[in-house]
Amino acid sequence: MRRKLAAGNWKMNGTSADLAQIEALAQAHSSALSEILIAPPTPLLHRASQVAKSKAITIGAQDCHKRERGAHTGDVSAEMLLDAGASYVILGHSERRADHDEHDEDVRAKARAALAAGLRVIICLGEELEEREADNTLDIIGGQLAGSIPDDISSDSLVVAYEPIWAIGTGKVPSIAQIGEVHDFIRARLEKRFGHATAKAIRLLYGGSVKPANAAEIFAVENVDGALVGGASLKAEDFSPIIAALDES
Repeated sequence: MRRKLAAGNWKMNGTSADLAQIEALAQAHSSALSEILIAPPTPLLHRASQVAKSKAITIGAQDCHKRERGAHTGDVSAEMLLDAGASYVILGHSERRADHDEHDEDVRAKARAALAAGLRVIICLGEELEEREADNTLDIIGGQLAGSIPDDISSDSLVVAYEPIWAIGTGKVPSIAQIGEVHDFIRARLEKRFGHATAKAIRLLYGGSVKPANAAEIFAVENVDGALVGGASLKAEDFSPIIAALDES
């Protein structure tokens, strides 16, 4: 049975004062059925892990370098993230792919580094609006799956997040049928590559304008095991109803 996951990506938002949001989530969901993950900016990782310690919150990071160490000014290694208190790292987010020109091979190299350091990885996939309108979504997702995920994974170490780029922060959400089609496709491709038992245990998240108002409907879709949430995860009062909807799904 896959344990559902509500993951909050704070992106480049948050200061020390915002750590109170993690405390509020921990108090509100001390007996949550779902796993709750917050990925704050790197400067907050250690303090966030201290706030979340012995509570119902897991802490993740938003990116890592593919190298263990070296002359890479401004970058952070997977080992450093683990040392700072992270258990997960988000890789291949569309904003990283676009803003930093990251390609599937870069995501795969980072995933290898993260797995070697002992981190779990959340690998993001998603199509542009033009690709969706051209009916190329499954080709794009299939290519990203093949290119971004390393071969040496286990069901416990990998989470896959489908985030249609055109839905991130726009308020636009794919239809329930479109979400289901992509998640079913991802599960089938994982099964073909890694075998039934492994693929069945890998959690698949949906991300892109998930809000309290639409969360329950999205979580009712087969093969949706949770959400990767951006803006709505910044405040406990916004993220909490999403977590509750996931627990009830």
